[in-house]
Amino acid sequence: MSDTILRSEEAGTELTRFNALRHGILSRYTVLPWEDGPEYDALLSALVAEHNPEGPTEEHLVEELAGIFWRKRRLRLAEGAAHRRGLSKTFSPYRETAEAALAHIGEAGKGGEVLDAIRATQAATEQDFRDMQEDEAMTSRALEVLRSNRNDAYEAALAELREDTRNWWHELLDREPEELGENEERSSPDVVGLEQFLETEVLTWFERRRRELENRPLLREQAFGEALDPDKLERLGRYEVSLDRKLECILTMLIKLQEIC
Repeated sequence: MSDTILRSEEAGTELTRFNALRHGILSRYTVLPWEDGPEYDALLSALVAEHNPEGPTEEHLVEELAGIFWRKRRLRLAEGAAHRRGLSKTFSPYRETAEAALAHIGEAGKGGEVLDAIRATQAATEQDFRDMQEDEAMTSRALEVLRSNRNDAYEAALAELREDTRNWWHELLDREPEELGENEERSSPDVVGLEQFLETEVLTWFERRRRELENRPLLREQAFGEALDPDKLERLGRYEVSLDRKLECILTMLIKLQEIC
């Protein structure tokens, strides 16, 4: 029973010490208004449990440790923000990033969307490849039907196409005369018109799409490389070094003080 009481008293003492630290001179100014207060409290509580400070001097040193760790956390957020800021600058000059990424393979200016390349995971790219191959196979079957001389070739070929390809075709057919390009003739809703559309528009799109998917890793690497801001990261690095030195100093002081006591 006495052990239970003793443990309860120790836990109460530790909680009281933690509460005093949490509202101490330094702690109240450490967490910025938009930061996670409970996360800082958990860090401070862990340091209190580890170092078990006795007296205001040791408590002050533990507060200092918590502040250093918290600032190092903030430093990591700043580093990530610097990368994201640099990465956002690659979104505007898409062509410049693509040209730099693909110049060595003669694909300059044909890089596709940098933003898509950055956001796409490997699994997403693989799925995009599968979707394109499925679409391409359906288009090939439709072309075979159009070339078969069947009486219902036009309708049967439309049925073979994927829905978005059919919608693309119908949008072309529904265009008004003023929407046509210079010297462009209206597409005809028949075998000849559909075959021409599939060969000149859809198959060409597949070529571009395949090249874009194949080049995604290069575009991704280039964009992340361009996002690096060495000057800003160097400043952050110097700040981290100063925090590490302060951390070492505070720990040394705390350990020596506890040894003396």
